[in-house]
Amino acid sequence: MNVHNHTHSTSVTYARHFAIGIGLNILFVIIEVIYGLLANSSALLADAGHNASDVLGLVFAWAAAWMATVKPKGKYTYGLRKMTILVSILNALLLFGAVAAIAWDAFKKLKAPEPVEGSQVMIVAGIGVVINTLTALLFYKGRKSDLNIKGAFLHMAADAGVSLGVVVAGLLIKLTGIQWIDPAVSFLIILVILWGTWRLFIDSINLALDAVPRHIDVNKVRDFLLSKEGVTGIHDLHIWAMSTTQVALTVHLVIPGGAGDTFIAALQKELGLYFGINHTTFQIENKDLEKKCVTDC
Repeated sequence: MNVHNHTHSTSVTYARHFAIGIGLNILFVIIEVIYGLLANSSALLADAGHNASDVLGLVFAWAAAWMATVKPKGKYTYGLRKMTILVSILNALLLFGAVAAIAWDAFKKLKAPEPVEGSQVMIVAGIGVVINTLTALLFYKGRKSDLNIKGAFLHMAADAGVSLGVVVAGLLIKLTGIQWIDPAVSFLIILVILWGTWRLFIDSINLALDAVPRHIDVNKVRDFLLSKEGVTGIHDLHIWAMSTTQVALTVHLVIPGGAGDTFIAALQKELGLYFGINHTTFQIENKDLEKKCVTDC
């Protein structure tokens, strides 16, 4: 007896958040280009290019969030939910690339310190702090439950940190005249960015490899299933992420007396409530058929 049911995530859509974030950051890129040309600042023009790549990262995350809502059809029997995981990996790689660019620039300045640009650069950096912080806050709430949203949050938080570093470094240099403060602050920012990005990357890779999501203890799920009345054994338990927000489970349940619809409905509800597993498939067996599995599953 095979029993299957699923529920889809009812989490708040971030479409408006993405639209606002993209709009704000496009505006900031334009401001940086204009001020960079007026101040003859290669640093501002370079940062404008970096922020343009972050806009692209937000577009990717938005597209993935939309694609995750596409209904299953044809050969894509799960729909396109997995795109949110793939884009999380892409965003982590983009962040690593941004870190490498910042590190290279800081290294060059450490070897040959250059005079920091004037007040105009600090003003633009201050605008960047405001815009990037506001954008990061749009994704703050969803960062813990969705790696795709977390990737967008980290992009904007990293940019806010970089801009804040420019302002702080500028003020310290004005007060002390020490030019190496600028690259030193950059390296501190790099450490902060790497801490969050590495975790995002590892979590995304694990989900792509169908590992059990980090917030779920497979042993607790197994013990929970075995504790249900009438269940004498389980085997072939699999738990994996269908997307950055949806988790699936398949399992063979040994129930000698069989299982009714009420039992199945209650079990599905409890798995969703206690473990966040919202897509379940059960195979009910009257006796343990584990050794008669067609494949090693």
